[in-house]
Amino acid sequence: QVQLVESGGGLVQAGGSLRLSCAASGSIYSINAMGWYRQAPGQQRELVASISRGGTTNYADSVKGRFTISRDNAKNTVALQMNSLKPEDTAVYYCNADGWTDWGTRTFTSWGQGTQVTVSS
Repeated sequence: QVQLVESGGGLVQAGGSLRLSCAASGSIYSINAMGWYRQAPGQQRELVASISRGGTTNYADSVKGRFTISRDNAKNTVALQMNSLKPEDTAVYYCNADGWTDWGTRTFTSWGQGTQVTVSS
């Protein structure tokens, strides 16, 4: 079992910044990709940003230049720095990770519980 716990959501005015953090714990052998997804009301969950173990990043077009994803492999954490926030960034943000558990004998994919980000205009 690998658990992900997010923190850092909240309410911010348009143009402001927020930083989301996510920590993985449990029977972790290694973590491959980590990422952030979001889901707005009535919308499908979408990828916001992802980062490989080696640091290769991928961003949704809508957040390029405004959001930055980073990770600390030693601490099994991932963060999302969100700048120049817009009302359309309002959503529940979910942390995601996949890798190996149980001493490398089994793969896992885990999700956090989600954290609300609300951007007011």
